[in-house]
Amino acid sequence: MGATPENPDLWRLTLQHSPIGMALVGLDGRLLMVNRAMSEMLGYDVEELQQRGFQELTHVDDLDADLVQFDRALAGEIDSYRLRKRYLHADGHVAWGDLSVALVRGRDGRPLHFISQILDVTEQHEHEDRLRAATADVEHERQSLEAVFETVSVGLLLIGRDGRYERMNRRHQETMRLPFPDGHGGEAGQLGHVYHPDGKTLMAKEDMPSYRAAQGEEFDDYTYWVGDDPITRAAFSVSARQVRGPSGERLGAALAYQEITDLMRAMQVKDEFVSSVSHELRTPLTSVLGYLELLAENDKMPADAVAHVQVIRRNATRLQTLLSDLLQVGQVAEVSLQLQRADADLVAVAREAVEAARLYADQSGVGVELDVPHRLLTLVDAQRIRQVLDNLLSNAVKYSRAGGTVTVCLREAADGIVLEVSDTGMGIAADEIDQVFGRFFRGGEALRQQIPGTGLGLNIVSSIVAAHGGEVTVDSELGRGTTFRATLPHVTD
Repeated sequence: MGATPENPDLWRLTLQHSPIGMALVGLDGRLLMVNRAMSEMLGYDVEELQQRGFQELTHVDDLDADLVQFDRALAGEIDSYRLRKRYLHADGHVAWGDLSVALVRGRDGRPLHFISQILDVTEQHEHEDRLRAATADVEHERQSLEAVFETVSVGLLLIGRDGRYERMNRRHQETMRLPFPDGHGGEAGQLGHVYHPDGKTLMAKEDMPSYRAAQGEEFDDYTYWVGDDPITRAAFSVSARQVRGPSGERLGAALAYQEITDLMRAMQVKDEFVSSVSHELRTPLTSVLGYLELLAENDKMPADAVAHVQVIRRNATRLQTLLSDLLQVGQVAEVSLQLQRADADLVAVAREAVEAARLYADQSGVGVELDVPHRLLTLVDAQRIRQVLDNLLSNAVKYSRAGGTVTVCLREAADGIVLEVSDTGMGIAADEIDQVFGRFFRGGEALRQQIPGTGLGLNIVSSIVAAHGGEVTVDSELGRGTTFRATLPHVTD
């Protein structure tokens, strides 16, 4: 069995009660003595272990490193060594051990045996593996996000909580040259060649999307033009979201910039064409209506001719209404919708609109109800508000079935004056709700039933309400009816 320490009993007690694996190893690598902790670590009985050498208990991939150090100690190059290696458990799995080895020599200096201590670090190693894997996953994800960040066609910008630019991708760097040809200072709200959608009005600092985002705002589809030269300038749509930490604390803002130059120029061409054609047609149409009115009042006209003139007159009047809508859309597109605000009783305006719609409603078999207070004074453009009501009432009656009901409700609320027009008609499909205020939009059901219309009325309604500083929303269920709700700020002298 070879030599043992000078006090064998003390050595055995130490060996047996040590909480970590310990062994006395011969110069040939055979285990001379082992303790219970090492037995439990490797799954063998003590007697079984003492029949083996450390070589057959060591994982093949770690054996060479252990033998190199073992031979160096025997050659007198080192007295001890330490390494982490894999052991083969009795049931076949791998156990990781933190091995410390010291060579014991006799009084004459000859090597006697090795004392090995093995700390079981299997759980620690597995935890480190999981940590390394997680770190690798995070790094892979970071690299993937970095690739996306740099290759997307959208400009991306990250602003810190102090308003300083922290990061932008290549796409956004390229687009910065038009609005800021002399360079950018990297701070939200810097002014440059940045214009409102009209392409003429320079943006003030508080209107700049970066400044608004740095102040904590979130928004979508905020459009503007950049560039000093109208021929080469570009249009962008920007969205912003706040970036927050785990506890909800604000860390900054992220902005995404999408170039929409082609779309904006196409819309400009379309609006200019519509406005031009509308103006050109309006003058001769006014003349036609004038002569038709004279013909209708001519007592010498035969009755059947008068009836024919009335048909022509109704269609010409409808054409005039269409042209008025087209002109209205053109004005809104040019950001030239002018309001003539004055004190007005909205109750009186609502009553007039209902009375005007009642004849058409009676012909369609649709009832019209009015739910209003005695009086409601506020500062608005009464003619424009009447236009809102006329459009909403016309749609409500047009899309209602015979026997249905249209209700106009006017009331004061905490956030302003609420004007509602509800009907019990065909309703709007859920996937069309977000499109109803778009120009020329016609719902699928209206097209299937061939209900006449231009798709301009609700766009005009939305523009007028927005010009008053208000908001219009819609609630609808297919087959059950629709409610349009316009909320206007309550303004008084």
